[in-house]
Amino acid sequence: ITIVTQRRAWVGVCLCWVLSFLAGLVPMTGWHNQDTHGNFSSSRDIVCKFTSVMSMDYMVYFNFFGWVVVPLTIMIALYGEIFRVIRRQLNRRAEATCDGDRYYQKELKLAKSLALVVFLFALCWLPLHIMNCIQFFCPKCHVPKFAMYAGIFMSHVNSALNPMVYAFRINRFRVTLIQITHRCMLCKSTEPSPCPTSTPALTEKTVVNL
Repeated sequence: ITIVTQRRAWVGVCLCWVLSFLAGLVPMTGWHNQDTHGNFSSSRDIVCKFTSVMSMDYMVYFNFFGWVVVPLTIMIALYGEIFRVIRRQLNRRAEATCDGDRYYQKELKLAKSLALVVFLFALCWLPLHIMNCIQFFCPKCHVPKFAMYAGIFMSHVNSALNPMVYAFRINRFRVTLIQITHRCMLCKSTEPSPCPTSTPALTEKTVVNL
């Protein structure tokens, strides 16, 4: 039995940010295109181009295989197990109380929301990484610039999709997002809106049986 507490959630989030920060510093330690320094010294103009300073083996082996494929595979396996456990609990509680059924339905809805975030991440980032792999493993293969620009655009769009998914799937997040939009972007004062009370709130801790 694993109990998800607020402290453990904060520790997990902080660890993710620290690991991401350290991984982002890897190119600064030397894993980049060394031959660009000669070009910079012979000319006063510095070409601000990502591929001119970032080595493609770093983008493929470290960034894609190490920090996209492996975590994505683990996340898919974990969500598959979560859905299996929740479905099993719902089948066991088919004849149980309504409160227990509502509790697992709420957990199932939350799991679907997070799984949708993972799916959108894969949908937005995999095209760009796949094109990088094509250019790296097959230098003679031609990737159209339009496709590459579209892949870069999709990778940036992913950051804007997550708040929309949360707002569409989670009522409390949607209310908070609307309040922030009115207060910070539209410069309008808003009164706190109560969350919908159609479903009774459950006070027990979230327990996931694995």
